Amino acid sequence: MIDLEICCGDLASVMAAREGGATRIELCSGLAEGGLTPSAALIRAAVASGIERVNVLIRARSGDFLYSDSEICLMEEDIRQAVASGATGIVIGALTPDGEIDTKACRRMIAAARDNSGRNINVTFHRAFDLSRDPLESLEKIMELGCDCLLTSGMASAAVKGIPVLRQLAERADHRITVMAGAGINPDNAADIIAATGVGAIHATARKPQASRMRFRRPAVPMGVPGADEYAPLSTSPDIVKNLLTIIHNQ
Repeated sequence: MIDLEICCGDLASVMAAREGGATRIELCSGLAEGGLTPSAALIRAAVASGIERVNVLIRARSGDFLYSDSEICLMEEDIRQAVASGATGIVIGALTPDGEIDTKACRRMIAAARDNSGRNINVTFHRAFDLSRDPLESLEKIMELGCDCLLTSGMASAAVKGIPVLRQLAERADHRITVMAGAGINPDNAADIIAATGVGAIHATARKPQASRMRFRRPAVPMGVPGADEYAPLSTSPDIVKNLLTIIHNQ
């Protein structure tokens, strides 16, 4: 059975994912920046929503995945707070200056999640993998770390373009870790990606524009990404989630 993870960047998306039938989410903030650690309040609200599996992205800042010791310390504390708030999993990743998996940093973050928690905390290695030097060598290191899942686009700008690498990763993993395809997955390409790669899970935002309830508007004053329509923000759609689940069930 293929698993579906919905990436949720706000509480409305969490509720929409639940309404659509999703049982697993990646919770984050700052989706326009590639995803950042969400607030403790949002984590608690997501857990309280009834979603079965809440995997929390741990990323201290936007940009590359080369972290200082102080940034790793911050992420360790974010992990402890996420687990204490009821998160069932964490989503991590770190690289060395030469594009290798930073196993030392990752071990610290995994220990922060699993040591003394008394729970089986799921660990996903995120798309920092896609910026690493060698896919198969990186995969082996991630499995050696004891990660449960690898989120990857197949080292491409979108999963549909990374199909050859995704297939290679799934074959090499041989069920030792779940390879989860992500980046640009939607109902139009999900079935083809699953069939062509043999991945065990797919990851999608399942978003569409949602009309703002604001009556007074000042559209000439942007607050975020230039060109973005702040009166029609993207948010998870229950209908798209349902569609993706139907596609998965038909595989």
